[in-house]
Amino acid sequence: MRVVVAPDKFRGTADAATVASAVAGAVEALGHNAVAQPMADGGEGILDVLGGPNRTTLVTGPLGDPIEAGWRLSRDTAVIEMARASGLELVGGAEGNDAVAASTYGTGELIAAALDAGAKRVIVGVGGSATTDGGLGALRALPPPPRFRGVSVIVACDVRTRFVDAAERFAPQKGASPAQVELLRRRLERLAQVYAEDSGIDVGSIDGSGAAGGLAGGLLTIGATLVEGFDLVADEVGLDHLVDGADLVITGEGHLDEESFDGKVVGGV
Repeated sequence: MRVVVAPDKFRGTADAATVASAVAGAVEALGHNAVAQPMADGGEGILDVLGGPNRTTLVTGPLGDPIEAGWRLSRDTAVIEMARASGLELVGGAEGNDAVAASTYGTGELIAAALDAGAKRVIVGVGGSATTDGGLGALRALPPPPRFRGVSVIVACDVRTRFVDAAERFAPQKGASPAQVELLRRRLERLAQVYAEDSGIDVGSIDGSGAAGGLAGGLLTIGATLVEGFDLVADEVGLDHLVDGADLVITGEGHLDEESFDGKVVGGV
C-alpha cells in the first residue's frame, strides 16, 4: 500500500512533523510505503510546514517584551507566523496574558522586516494569538501604504469568524473576563468603523476577518487577501499530487470536534 500521512499538530503533545514521522514509521514497519507530509491550517505550525525559519528578527512581544522571532524568506516569498511574535504561548498562556493590552505590534515589525529584505509576496499565518487588538498594533508598526505597491500580502486564516465576533469567540481563551470581553467587543466595533472610514473596507462583513483577534481584518486595510489557511498550505506542499493514487490517507489533530471540519486540517484532508 501507498499511504500518505498528513496530520495537523497535536497541541500539547507533538508538532505536525513529529506526528507525521511517527505514524509514517509505523506504517513502514508494517511493510508499506509511507509519505509523511505535516500540515497546518494557517495557525501555529505553518512556518515549519512551509520550510521552517531561516531568519530571525528582534520584535516587540504581545506584552511589550523583546522577542527573537523566526521567519522565512525564500526568493521573494516571506512566511511569517504571527504566533512567533504575538502568540499566547509567549506570555505563558491565558494565565499570564493581559487580554486587553496584548498587541500585534511585533507581527507588524516582522512584516516590515520582510519588506525591507525584498519580499514581494508575504504569507502571514494567523492563529494562536494573545491578542484582540483588531490588528491595530501591527498597522502602527508597518510602513505607509505606498511601500506595499507591488507586494502581495496573503493572510492564511484558520477560522471564518468575523471581525467583531472575535471578542466573544476567542478572547475568553486568551484570559479575558466577561467584562473585558464586552470592552474588547466595543473596541472592535469602533475600530471597524475607523477602518471603514479610512480605507473604505467594511472589515466587519468579511469572513475570516476576526482571525487572530482581528489581525486579519486589520491587514485587509493595507490590501491583504484573506484565504483559507489549509487551502494555501495544501497548494504550497502539493497535497493533491501526494494524495493522487494513494491507497490510504491518515490525518488527525490533538482534539477532534465539530471545528475540525470547519476550515481545519482534518476536514480539509
